Amino acid sequence: MSQEFHYIRWLRSRTTADPRVLVGPGDDCAVLAAPTRPLLVTTDMLMDGTDFILAEVGPRRAGRKAMAANLSDIASMAGVPLAAVVSVALPRASRELAEQLYLGLRDVADAFNVSIVGGDTNSWDAPLAISVTAFGEATDRGAVLRSGAKPGDWVFVTGPLGGSIRGHHLDFTPRVREALAVHAAVELRAMCDISDGLAADLGHILEESGCGAVLFADAIPTTADAVELSRTSGKSPLQHALGDGEDFELVFTVSASDGAKMLREPPVPGLAKIGECVESGLWLESDGKREPLQATGWVHDF
Repeated sequence: MSQEFHYIRWLRSRTTADPRVLVGPGDDCAVLAAPTRPLLVTTDMLMDGTDFILAEVGPRRAGRKAMAANLSDIASMAGVPLAAVVSVALPRASRELAEQLYLGLRDVADAFNVSIVGGDTNSWDAPLAISVTAFGEATDRGAVLRSGAKPGDWVFVTGPLGGSIRGHHLDFTPRVREALAVHAAVELRAMCDISDGLAADLGHILEESGCGAVLFADAIPTTADAVELSRTSGKSPLQHALGDGEDFELVFTVSASDGAKMLREPPVPGLAKIGECVESGLWLESDGKREPLQATGWVHDF
């Protein structure tokens, strides 16, 4: 029996039963029970040398990040994650790497009741690449898009930002539970996860919604890592919070009345009002002065 089939047998032995999965790994396709609400589908590919340095972080943390990044996309639409398929291109002679990678994927999948139902495994003479496709289900209130923000809305984030390169980008928890709790408490107008950077990802919301926003500099929460990084980077903690990316918090908008309600009765801890939507532009307000803000952040080069 080939190493590939030994590995597949090992995977199947660790796949737990789930009533939503009618047929799991081992056949040509998985078979899932059809959800009763709209299906959400997202996919992300992560690569050694771009999204992590495998020799520094190890395969388990790399696998963890790959699953968490996809579940963060489900969170950004206030969905319930259901299942995932995973395809990997492994460096040759890397059975131990493959097993640790899977365990990292399962660490996050199990935490959110997500079944890994299949995928594909290949090997090559090149660095590790991982592609995860995750499936989720919208709630009865519907999927939250980027396109619903309106002038007068309040802008919130679910937690502090910046300095993710110091480890948070590997070990974050996708804000699935937070999104569902907020979605149940108020009407979410628009939402996006902060993977490219606060300014860039809020910019995606504004572009899709056809409006603008002003951010209040003194209201944007920053991490201790952003403060520490600023000691040597030449950037302020605020600049790190605005543009570092891979915070994997959520940025979202709600009506002013719902925003006030959340401040009085927070549905989850850590929420911060950081700005308000306006007719056009992206602005940063500091000490009563408003300046244009560039939607800077991570951009893949092609």
